[in-house]
Amino acid sequence: MNETARLRPDTNVGGDVEGPGRAGIRTNVGGDVKGSGRAGTRANVGEAIRPTGGVPGGRAADLRAFAGVALRRQRVVGAVAPSSPALARALTTIVPSSGTPVVVELGAGTGPITEAIRGRIAPGGRQVAIDVDREMVAHLRRTRPWLEVLHGDAADLGALLASAGVGRVDAVVSTLPWSLFPVPRQVRMLEEIGRVLTPAGAFTTVTYLPALLLRGAHEFRRRLGRAFEEVLITGPVWRNMPPGLAYVCRRPVPASAAPGGEDHS
Repeated sequence: MNETARLRPDTNVGGDVEGPGRAGIRTNVGGDVKGSGRAGTRANVGEAIRPTGGVPGGRAADLRAFAGVALRRQRVVGAVAPSSPALARALTTIVPSSGTPVVVELGAGTGPITEAIRGRIAPGGRQVAIDVDREMVAHLRRTRPWLEVLHGDAADLGALLASAGVGRVDAVVSTLPWSLFPVPRQVRMLEEIGRVLTPAGAFTTVTYLPALLLRGAHEFRRRLGRAFEEVLITGPVWRNMPPGLAYVCRRPVPASAAPGGEDHS
């Protein structure tokens, strides 16, 4: 990526930002985006159906659960508050609203993105939420009994999904705190995501405006450019704390074909 192309909170950018690999990173910035354990751990799997009721305990229960995990695992929680509905809409624009898609959420947490996926996914679709924190998994199973929840690590995504009888998926939505992971772990997770996506599938993840000028953010953007042929940046989403951008990634590049091989820099 051209390191001179920097995004600031007041930026309104259009055009291509070229990456070091085959992928360019296209930007479309300005205004809120509107939109319609370890590997092998087997979760309790239930049929993914569209619910009709609310969440037991409501938003207060979700906030208590978020506060609990944020205090208990400060090193693995990258946000200061649960994702807003506006950010959830931006991240879930890739969720198919027809057919029988399989949609996977990484880092489901207390469920704000989960609810946005539920509102968009086709009635015949399969919605799977994954979280590495056992208490978050228990919270999701208790408050959203209609949801298929797996306890596990995104670095073992393929094996984890296989244990639940899931092969290829149509969309992966993530709010994982990438900046908190070492580079080899980032690379492995992106490779796992690329392997499970169908050729027409897509992946979205979030970055926050305060982090955009940091070296790690630039390196992660380049890593996305190596892992996917197309990376689109949408946002900013101002109605979130902190404001964020969504990366929308399509056409994964096989790890063996990625320019320059694995990037562990």
